[in-house]
Amino acid sequence: MTDVLTPRTETPRADLYPTRGAAEVATPRQDPVVWSAPGAPGPIEADDLMGFERDGFLAIDQLIAPDEVSLYRAELDRLVSDPGVRADERSIIEPKSRDVRSVFEVHRISEVFAKLVRDPRVVGRARQILGSDVYVHQSRINVKPGFGASGFYWHSDFETWHAEDGLPNMRTVSVSIALTENYDTNGGLMILPGSHKEFLGCAGRTPEDNYKRSLQMQDAGIPSDAALTRMADRHGIRLFTGKAGSATWFDCNAMHGSGDNITPYARSNVFIVFNSVENAAVEPFAAPVRRPEFIGARDFTPVR
Repeated sequence: MTDVLTPRTETPRADLYPTRGAAEVATPRQDPVVWSAPGAPGPIEADDLMGFERDGFLAIDQLIAPDEVSLYRAELDRLVSDPGVRADERSIIEPKSRDVRSVFEVHRISEVFAKLVRDPRVVGRARQILGSDVYVHQSRINVKPGFGASGFYWHSDFETWHAEDGLPNMRTVSVSIALTENYDTNGGLMILPGSHKEFLGCAGRTPEDNYKRSLQMQDAGIPSDAALTRMADRHGIRLFTGKAGSATWFDCNAMHGSGDNITPYARSNVFIVFNSVENAAVEPFAAPVRRPEFIGARDFTPVR
């Protein structure tokens, strides 16, 4: 008997978060941030869970130990230097340098990263935040080499996952685990604290095969300068730094981005997106077709 869950034919769900229309529209969040009941067991302390509810993120100084960092960094280096991996459609190439920028679905390509996904320190926090069993909606390694690696413009991941992958509700959480040191100068992650409480539906239709360009340079799903200014004035901007082995958990609707890396110092990380099994993807809400499964999973098997 297989444990693989597949989508069922069902009545289309109401769209709680309209986007990709004629105009930009702000919608108050309709979903909880922390889905587990108060006092539910898990590795996150109560005060930290309250901080995640308030700010939309949780920074951890050391999620994995230095010897583990070395293991995962070696596996990252192996993957990005493998010609077969480079030629795979799951690898995204930096437009200018032609270096590998990201490799998707690493928990399927690599047993080393598959074990990290199953690690209780990782999946346990996801279950606690989302209040259910979880599956991997997306995984990837990111390589941001020095001397010109491009950044990623401000966006809400949920806006894309809702519009193009069909995630109905905000019941998804991401973790970025640093495999190199994050300085304040090498293109680190920036988040607007508290921005996860408002959904910003972006203007403009989704182009055909948008994912092919958006993974290098996002065009669709981009907020206006006016909206970003309003949100930044209201919430401020938090830049995340930390040693290799540190981690940042953040809500799917947190507005975030990163700058170019023009320093000599690479910034590499492993990025895992957990979605609740009770929030399985349906058809896209604002795109003509689904994105490929290596970007937005359709296998809803719980992580064990």
